Amino acid sequence: MAIKERMSGNEAVSFAIRQINPDVMPAFPITPSTEIPQMVSTYIANGEIDTEFIPVESEHSAMSATIGAEAAGARSLTATSSAGLALMWEELLLAASNRLPLVLALVNRTLSGPININCDHSDGMGARDTGWIQIYAENNQEAYDNFIQAYPIAEDTRVHLPVMICQDGFITSHAVENITLLEDEPVKNFVGEYQPEEFLLNPGKPIAVGPYSVSNYAMEAKKNQEIALENSKEVILEVAKKFQKISGREYGLFEEYKTQDADYIMLIMGSAAGTAKQAVDDLRDKGKKVGVLKLRVFRPFPAEEIAMALKNCKAVAIMDRCESYNGNGGPLGSEVSAGLFRNKVMIETVNYIYGLAGRDFTVGDACDIFSELDDMIVNGKEVEQYQYVRLRK
Repeated sequence: MAIKERMSGNEAVSFAIRQINPDVMPAFPITPSTEIPQMVSTYIANGEIDTEFIPVESEHSAMSATIGAEAAGARSLTATSSAGLALMWEELLLAASNRLPLVLALVNRTLSGPININCDHSDGMGARDTGWIQIYAENNQEAYDNFIQAYPIAEDTRVHLPVMICQDGFITSHAVENITLLEDEPVKNFVGEYQPEEFLLNPGKPIAVGPYSVSNYAMEAKKNQEIALENSKEVILEVAKKFQKISGREYGLFEEYKTQDADYIMLIMGSAAGTAKQAVDDLRDKGKKVGVLKLRVFRPFPAEEIAMALKNCKAVAIMDRCESYNGNGGPLGSEVSAGLFRNKVMIETVNYIYGLAGRDFTVGDACDIFSELDDMIVNGKEVEQYQYVRLRK
């Protein structure tokens, strides 16, 4: 039976952790993810779960301890934000290359500098090439649902990779929304017990984790990582179908909102998708054929699937909440454009950088972007291909 509740995104993720009852959680506090280990430690103190909580001296140590626990055979996780993720950088690569199916709750916050604690995607995008699966949430409900699906994805034998469950700092992590929770038993049955095939604390079958890899083997190991990441697409969709059966909520690699007949589509990720959807509703009332493609799974990047979803529109606004500092666009701008080109989908694109360090992105902004796309196509107006939204002059 569904449970109606009001929760922040951090509360929702913490509640999912309580229901899963993982074995080990090392953590170090950093805004805006601090509440997650705080709430989990309270569940432990109250005897609601028997997770082993390990307070550590830094985020680097948090991920190191999570890796060690997972390698030992324990279902493990941690949580962090922003500079905490940056401090984990070395360990992120180790977690993925050692094929450890641990989970990280990432509450997205801008990376310094200048110092700022508000939301953008520079932390998650900075880790995009570390070999992790990355799944982003639009709202608190999705943050909860995504976390419940994380371990079945990570632990699948076709995958065995770490998963990063991302939500926007403060916008979802601290804002309270209505949410529908699952009862404990269905969640426990859905996630199941962790039964690793290989682990360090197995006296009958000793193994090495993270040994030096000579040139004759290292490249093959990296290719196997890439194959596992590709395999995870299928697994993510399979897990989503199973989750739909117990929740009634449907998930895919991305969500298409009124895109079937759309001339103009906004491709966006995270909480700002709700803003874009409202703009679509307002413009549809005025007879404008517009839609939103909300990217949920950024890694593995669904290039072919995105290209097929966009192929019939006239133009797409690719929205990046992160600067890539390559002089040409943001991470989504580069990857979506490359995916369209490789799949021979030749439509007009404009890359917009928005919401950096918490800068507002409004329904009016989204409407203006759709209007600019229309002006480009209908009137042949030259549009700057890489531009900032709401940049003060």
